[in-house]
Amino acid sequence: MFTGGFDPVNILAILPEISLIVLGLLILGLDLALPEERRGILGWVTAGGLVLIIGLALAISRPGSEPILLWGGMLRHDWLGFAFKIVFLFAAAITALFSMDLFDSGRRGEYFLLLLAATLGMNLMASAADLIMLYLAIETTSIPLYILAGFLTKDDKSTESGFKYFLFGAFTSAVMLYGFSLLYGFGGTTNLYGLSQAFLEGGLSIGAILGSLLLILVGFGFKVSAVPFHFWAPDVYEGSPTPIAGFLSTASKAAGFAVLARVMLAVFPSIAVEWGAIVAALATATMTIGNIIALAQKNIKRLLAYSSIAHAGYALIGIVAISYLGVASTVFYLIAYVITNLLAFGIVALFGRVAGSDDIAAYAGMSRRSPWLALGMMVALLSLSGMPPFGGFVVKFAVFAAAIQAGMVWLAFIGVINSIVALYYYLTILKYVYLYRSEDEDKPLPVSRPYAIGLTVLSLLVILIGTVFAPWFSVASSAAAAIFR
Repeated sequence: MFTGGFDPVNILAILPEISLIVLGLLILGLDLALPEERRGILGWVTAGGLVLIIGLALAISRPGSEPILLWGGMLRHDWLGFAFKIVFLFAAAITALFSMDLFDSGRRGEYFLLLLAATLGMNLMASAADLIMLYLAIETTSIPLYILAGFLTKDDKSTESGFKYFLFGAFTSAVMLYGFSLLYGFGGTTNLYGLSQAFLEGGLSIGAILGSLLLILVGFGFKVSAVPFHFWAPDVYEGSPTPIAGFLSTASKAAGFAVLARVMLAVFPSIAVEWGAIVAALATATMTIGNIIALAQKNIKRLLAYSSIAHAGYALIGIVAISYLGVASTVFYLIAYVITNLLAFGIVALFGRVAGSDDIAAYAGMSRRSPWLALGMMVALLSLSGMPPFGGFVVKFAVFAAAIQAGMVWLAFIGVINSIVALYYYLTILKYVYLYRSEDEDKPLPVSRPYAIGLTVLSLLVILIGTVFAPWFSVASSAAAAIFR
């Protein structure tokens, strides 16, 4: 269905994006107007504004049962884009809370403005229905994240991570853009939903389509940190401000998957068998290499980076299934993964700031310094490993079930084996937290109010997804249904 002009639906559909721009202008104005000692409220304004935007979106911006093309076919208003928008807004709100205690950043309006700009780009990525809009959305997301990764200019690791992220991102973006240009040249249109039919009518060979697809996968593979486009992640996560590392590993990755699912199923259904085999190989390599290298890590941010790479492999399993259940399981997986990994990085950010170290050995005796913080770490790590009754268990079960339904039992088996391998290094961290002793056991870990709110909400949601999962899977199913219409 197509609607144009200034129909109210056009405005309501992009209300979250309009609200983000308004919130960004408010943050910029407050940063200019408030004296230095009062700019600490900028984080609260950002987080509160994002929560308000989520409420407005849920109240008046929900899509109908049928997808609608808006703004000249540039955007598609459907449940797939809407579900991811809520995820991005939530992740940004939690990141804003965790950033309030960040060195010299909690009082700087440009930090939160860049966070909002990246979130705006992600929202447009999830809804893009045109190659031009898609590329602009990807760059709108990427450029603020390059800056945020290197935001701590007095920290050499932070500036190095920002520079590496920029170099790798610019290179893969150029390759992807060349793939987009080939698609336009072959199909004569930039609309994602018109390209597939144009390929059929033009009698385009499989080789030409597949060649374009491989170029595009370079850019998408970078966004989701899939092997062999993963090598940037450990260095960038280690050097970035920890809240931003968490945002990169969750919201940015989810945005990449939203685009990957839409483009693969809308543009390339004619070669689904071929790209299914390619993505299956990527999923296998991503799971295996991510988990194996994670075993050797001594720095917890690097370990979580390789863990994040492995989880990209698990999420790819749902895409490989090329089915309704497959897409639904991937969306479901990403919802739980975003919440769980934000919890893990939030605790790492808090502990690293107090302890002054991100070494796993520094977590010795953490349970005696802060039992509640240690409990949150246990919830996050056991969920990431796929243990019941946490969210990670049901979402892994869903993606493995999708693979089995699609006749790819071997891929599900590899996923299960990799989950067992991952359990080892997650339990290694918990061994330090609960069993090892430390000279600092008598020094409590102070938890500020923003962290207390964020970590409590995330912990409860991880448990809720694992125990009351039907409503969450229903949202994921609606998103999957939209992509096949």
